Amino acid sequence: YKGEGILPASPQNVWECIKPVAGGLRTKWDQNVKDFEVIEAISDTVSICRTTTPSACMRIISPREFVDVVVMKQYEDGTMLSAATNVEHPLCPPQPNFVRGFNYPCGCFCIPVPGEPDRTELLTFFQTDLGGYLPQTVVDSFFPSSISGFYSNLTKAIKALKA
Repeated sequence: YKGEGILPASPQNVWECIKPVAGGLRTKWDQNVKDFEVIEAISDTVSICRTTTPSACMRIISPREFVDVVVMKQYEDGTMLSAATNVEHPLCPPQPNFVRGFNYPCGCFCIPVPGEPDRTELLTFFQTDLGGYLPQTVVDSFFPSSISGFYSNLTKAIKALKA
């Protein structure tokens, strides 16, 4: 799945809301992220992370956990990127009460809008296997509304950050 939008904030403010760090803002505004923890910091820009999600779709989708290697990068033009993919890690075996999901290569790009310092293009790519035994119709109905909610809630979080 791909999401794309122009947000009314600088790339730095958008990044502040979405960057994948422990104690970051994402758990406060993203309804699909319950908790985010760093299992192992490999470098300043690469880490092994565990993300948990709450139940969704009127509890048809039970809580999930994802373990990913995450890389963050800033480019010369000011674009900021976080990219992730599934990994197994000995310090993070599957936990009870969670279904282990898998992220295939995915990520977010915060791209400066030329000449408009308070606007950011945000591209998101999601390739997620929710795991478990969900009917494909449930998965297909969940992701589009989830991505729409992501952009809507992120816009609200950015406005709150600027206030």
